[in-house]
Amino acid sequence: MIGFIAGAGIIVRNSIILVDFIELRRRQGAPLNQAVIDAGAIRFRPMLLTAAAVVVGASVILTDPIFQGLAVSLIAGAVASTFLSWPTIPILYYMVHSHSKSEITCEPEVHQGVAQ
Repeated sequence: MIGFIAGAGIIVRNSIILVDFIELRRRQGAPLNQAVIDAGAIRFRPMLLTAAAVVVGASVILTDPIFQGLAVSLIAGAVASTFLSWPTIPILYYMVHSHSKSEITCEPEVHQGVAQ
């Protein structure tokens, strides 16, 4: 159960960094499809580093007979969630926001009179 809760936290973190980056790119004026592609390409490294940290941390307790199940669930969950949420979240975001009529128009930010 503890491994399930920890794995859910990792999945949520991966989703948040993808959605946050998509919205950041949209605020900078990027079209929806380019923002989604950029998020998948640029934010994959932080997602992979998070999964690698979990795998390395959980591998320490793989030899312990009591906590071995926790380690296996954390490792499998981190790897699976990384490779499943990486394409899924941007695709779902694109599907939801490309069909909405009330799509937010994102204009480039203006800083001291100069468009960024």
